[in-house]
Amino acid sequence: MIYTLMPIIFLLGIFAIALEEKIHINKAASALLTALVLWSLFALDAVNILDTHPNLYFRQFLEHNPELRFLPKTGQYSEYIINHAILRHIGDVSQTLFFVMSTMIIIELIDSHGGFRAVSNLITTRNKRKLLWIIALLTFFMAALINNMACAIVMIALLRKLIPDNRQQRIKIACLVIIAANAGGSFSPIGDVTTILLWTGGNISALHQITHLFIPSLITILVPLSLMTFHYKKGDKWNPIPDMTTESQIPFHLTSKSRLTILIIGIASLALVPVFRETTGLPPFMGVMFGLVILWIYTDFLYGKIIDIEEHQKLKVSRMTSLIDMPTILFFLGILMAVAALQSAGQLGDIGEFIDVHVKSPHIVSFILGVMSSFIDNVALVAGTMGMYQVIPPSEAISRHLHYFVADGGFWTFIAYCAVNGGSLLIIGSATGVAVMGMEKITFGYYLKNFSWLATLGYVAGALTYVYIV
Repeated sequence: MIYTLMPIIFLLGIFAIALEEKIHINKAASALLTALVLWSLFALDAVNILDTHPNLYFRQFLEHNPELRFLPKTGQYSEYIINHAILRHIGDVSQTLFFVMSTMIIIELIDSHGGFRAVSNLITTRNKRKLLWIIALLTFFMAALINNMACAIVMIALLRKLIPDNRQQRIKIACLVIIAANAGGSFSPIGDVTTILLWTGGNISALHQITHLFIPSLITILVPLSLMTFHYKKGDKWNPIPDMTTESQIPFHLTSKSRLTILIIGIASLALVPVFRETTGLPPFMGVMFGLVILWIYTDFLYGKIIDIEEHQKLKVSRMTSLIDMPTILFFLGILMAVAALQSAGQLGDIGEFIDVHVKSPHIVSFILGVMSSFIDNVALVAGTMGMYQVIPPSEAISRHLHYFVADGGFWTFIAYCAVNGGSLLIIGSATGVAVMGMEKITFGYYLKNFSWLATLGYVAGALTYVYIV
């Protein structure tokens, strides 16, 4: 009874998250409640659940701890849940959370010091078609470096400066930014929370992801971008782009060289994380935190030399930590731990076996999961998928089907593409879409009518490109 009830509670939690605006309950609260209820039910009914539905993870736990076989079953189950499953998953989830938090601080620090102003100052064209292509391609490549949601926020702020007096035209480009940011995030190990999960989980390596998904991801944005180009007549121009060289919030008590240094250190901290991982073998969150510490020391030293400004005006890292979006962090904690409960209890393994029996092609499974990510949170979807399927050692991949599930196998590579880009099909399908939706007040219906078909064409074209290449 409880075993069947747990997935139902999880789905109810997902619906509450999707209907956040309707029920007026923050998605972080819904996610945390879902996780707490699932783990509580698992702990209370562990004897029935693990007796009637023994799962691979529990068997592996006993194999690695043979001394526990002499304990009563209640003792074995308690050790498995409390001292193994929860602690193990909290450790895995914490890596993702520390990575996301450190990234947030770095992006906020760069932006508050006007680091992205150098990018905006390079855009001087008034031609509508050229500006469309510049914004889309800049978003695509920047998302791979700083993650898609942070990139989208930066680009929307930039669009408001470039096109301040025509909101209707601005939201058209803003919708394209969603597609471009997700496309750029899908080929980078740090481009989206889901790709971070796959990378840190050992399902896919950084170099493999970049080399195998760059072209499909590029096709994903080029298709809608090319079609949208025809919305503008050749030679059409915007009004003169306003001067963006002065902003009261930019700290002009710092030199241009200092602001540029902050930009370089910040971007390098993110872009070189895969190199740090491959060189040291340490978890990625330690690489991005290493860059954050360098920024912290540099900004503290920098402001320490300035004595003519008040302390509250100093944009140091210690101030940026208070600007972290904690509800988003708690949402990730809740949703990932909710999925972990279903994995530890065994339901995800059963679902994976069911899919294996009824859907023979791993590529079709990935594609369908990508479509589902347009209305189900892709973080939960990918975390659930990682719980349903294990990474198979190459020595055990004795069939072509099993070879899809080795590290860097076709299933994991394609799910990285599908889960991120599938989120573009609906505006609520990704954190990027939700962020832009809130910033520009874009309605669900507007995106569905005008951009869902463009995103779908790009998604299908990119997927077919990947299948053809491999």
